[in-house]
Amino acid sequence: MFHIALYNPVMAANAGNIIRLCANNGCMLHMIEPLGFDFEEKKLRRAGLDYHDLSRVERYPDYDSFKQAMGQRPIYAITTKGTRGYTEVEFQPDDVLLFGSETSGLAPDVMEQIPPEKRLRVPMMPNNRSLNLSNTVALVSYEAWRQQGFLNSIDASS
Repeated sequence: MFHIALYNPVMAANAGNIIRLCANNGCMLHMIEPLGFDFEEKKLRRAGLDYHDLSRVERYPDYDSFKQAMGQRPIYAITTKGTRGYTEVEFQPDDVLLFGSETSGLAPDVMEQIPPEKRLRVPMMPNNRSLNLSNTVALVSYEAWRQQGFLNSIDASS
């Protein structure tokens, strides 16, 4: 399945929603510190409901540690500065979908490590800044999964 990576997430409710999302779509969740919340925060637990035990979450002290752990897996940065639409990519199982902080996106030094053709955007109306992080993760991860025929889904046979 795919890997979802959150770089410096700051909103517990978004992280909780994404934990729940990953439990339902089978993605592995990677959280790259610093985090703007504590893992015991009430908003994180409430948004994730009882899905924390059903999801796979890893934490990393920084981007370099995360990148080393990912090895040779392709990393796609989902950013408002993307050069291609997320639906223009043919995702493969084990691809990494990297999302930046809700308040500041991806740090410039992280963005520089992602080739321009792997910087993807979600279309929006002109003059709008961004979508909610958990909504964006849902859009992109489900598109990647759809391209794989929703493999391992209970609905895969229908």
